[in-house]
Amino acid sequence: MTALFWCAAGLLLLVLGAEFVVRGGTQLAARLGVPPLVIGLTVVAIGTSTPELAVGVSSALRGEGELSVGNIVGASMINILFVLGLSAVIRPLDIRMQTIRLNLPMIVVASLMLWGMAWDSVLTRREGAMLIVAALAYTAVILCTARRESMAVRMVFAEEFQAEPDPTPMPDMLFSLALLVLGIVASVIGADWLVDGAVALARQWGVSDAFIGLTIVAIGTTSPELVTTIVSTIRNARDIAIGNLLGSSAYNILFILGITCIVPEQGIAIGPWLSRVDMPLLVVLALLCIPVFLSGRRVSRAEGGGFVLAYLVYLVFLVTMRT
Repeated sequence: MTALFWCAAGLLLLVLGAEFVVRGGTQLAARLGVPPLVIGLTVVAIGTSTPELAVGVSSALRGEGELSVGNIVGASMINILFVLGLSAVIRPLDIRMQTIRLNLPMIVVASLMLWGMAWDSVLTRREGAMLIVAALAYTAVILCTARRESMAVRMVFAEEFQAEPDPTPMPDMLFSLALLVLGIVASVIGADWLVDGAVALARQWGVSDAFIGLTIVAIGTTSPELVTTIVSTIRNARDIAIGNLLGSSAYNILFILGITCIVPEQGIAIGPWLSRVDMPLLVVLALLCIPVFLSGRRVSRAEGGGFVLAYLVYLVFLVTMRT
């Protein structure tokens, strides 16, 4: 019960921290004159990945690196299968062209990079640096693409994030900065509590750190993406949310895991299940999205239901085969 309490408390702080980071970062970027489109594709995508980053660094410092890798892989599975699928079940999902041209290929590339690097059962600092370089290149492409977006798209992003550049007085900027810092602090503390509780659960249940990362931790750290997507579905502004959902998954693999890999000097050891089963499944999932997204640039309710069912089957597989 103690371990479950610390897991729950840590998850709560992580969700609150991610919300504060997104709100504070969005407001601060807008007041500094950053275009809403750039805010939506970078600040929000990275902000919703704050829980994964905090958990990754915390677990790597404690020598529990496999938990962080499992968290990244599990979070990507949840984002694409469960969150995106659930959104399509609620209402058929139209896919923006930028998602097809940029976010979707990046998910495929990132998944293949991760699988290839983990094939020797270890992720080194050099490989972490390569992932970070790929994340920076991805961000540069996003910024270049944002400059070519139409005015209509810019207005949609501005309305969704309420992030029009505004010469706001210094006290308001300080409030946004304080909110951002508070979110980061809450995420760090929450990650520490969550990793403590998750490792204790793994020891008590006799399962691997990777299993806990793929299930309990991944489900908890994807809460910001789930809430954002469901709210956007209700508001009928999901083209932005889905783009950020895929962008967040790409940042998780490239930027978040890249930073995590460079923390321990000896790298992160990867178990055979993770490198031979879970990562290949993530690659297959990313490739499966291509025909689904290209079929009329729309995800139907049936396809969304198939995604949700696939995740539930995967979850049952984890529980029955890995415990």
